[in-house]
Amino acid sequence: MESTVASKLEALSKLQSIDSQLDEIKRVRGDLPEEVQDLEDEIEGYEVRVRKFDDEVAGLNDSIAQRKQAIKDSEGLIRKYEEQQQNVRNNREYDAITKEIELQKLEIQISEKKIKEAHYQIDQKNTEIEGTKHRLDERRKDLENKQKELEQIVAESQEEERTLEEDRSKAASGVEDRLLSAYNRIRKNVRNGLAVVSVKRDACGGCFNTVPPQRQADIAAQKKIIVCEHCGRILAGVEQRVY
Repeated sequence: MESTVASKLEALSKLQSIDSQLDEIKRVRGDLPEEVQDLEDEIEGYEVRVRKFDDEVAGLNDSIAQRKQAIKDSEGLIRKYEEQQQNVRNNREYDAITKEIELQKLEIQISEKKIKEAHYQIDQKNTEIEGTKHRLDERRKDLENKQKELEQIVAESQEEERTLEEDRSKAASGVEDRLLSAYNRIRKNVRNGLAVVSVKRDACGGCFNTVPPQRQADIAAQKKIIVCEHCGRILAGVEQRVY
C-alpha cells in the first residue's frame, strides 16, 4: 500500500514538474496570444461594420434611383394632364386635372427632398466608412506586428514545448483517472497552477499556511493522499530543514 501511494505521488509530482515548465513557456509569451485574439476579433468587428455601411450606401443609391424614376414618371403624367387640359369640356374637368397636376408636382418635391436626404446620408456613411477603414488598417498593422512577435517567441520554444507535451502525455498516462481529474481541477482553480506541492518550513508550498507536525508526519509516511486543509493542493512530501 505504501509503495503504491508513493508511486502515485511520484507520478503526480513528475506531472506537476512538466506542467510548471509548460506554464513558464506560456508565461514568457505573456498576454500576446490574448492580444492577438483581441485584435482579430476587433478587426472582424470593423470588417462587419464596413460591410454594413456598404450595404446601407447601396440601399440609399437604390432609393435615389427609384426616386429619380418616380420624378420622371410624375413629369410624364404632368405633360399628359396638361395636354388633357387643352381638351376639357367644362371647369369641373379642368379643376380635376389641375389637382392631379398639383399632386404630381408635390410628388416631385417629395422625391427631390428624399434624394437630397439620401445624398446627405451617403456622405455621412462614406465618412464613417473612411474612418472605420483607417482604424481597420491600423489594427491590421498592429495584428501583423503582434503575430510576428508571437511567432518568434513560439519558434524559440517550439521544440522544447513539443518535447514537454510528449512527456506530459506519458506522465499523465501513469496517473489514475480519478487522481488526474482531481489534479487538473486543482490546477484550474489555483492562481499559480501548482496542484502538487511539498511542505516547506512547516508550511504548504502553495498557500504557505502552517501544516501541523502530526499532519507533516502523515504526509512524510506517504500512506495516503493528503491535501492541504486550506487550499486543497496535494501535499506530496515534506522537505527536511537543513540546519
